[in-house]
Amino acid sequence: MAYDSKTANRVKRMEGQLRGILRMMEEGQNCKDVITQLSAVRSAVDRTIGVIVSENLLDCVTTAEGNAEKMNSAIREAMDLVVKSR
Repeated sequence: MAYDSKTANRVKRMEGQLRGILRMMEEGQNCKDVITQLSAVRSAVDRTIGVIVSENLLDCVTTAEGNAEKMNSAIREAMDLVVKSR
């Protein structure tokens, strides 16, 4: 699967957020603020997983070209990925 620049940018933003959280921890900032930022990263990860799974599913269903078995297999695989990410 090819990942577009938007997806890569999402991951780069999360990387920046995590670096910021580390800096907050090193500075001894309030745990409430650190937890708030960690929750934001977790939400961003969940959204990114959803984007990647849905794009992959669309690709798989499109290439299935009416083959019901291929489509069902792609849908099962996508659902397994979503469940596994939890």
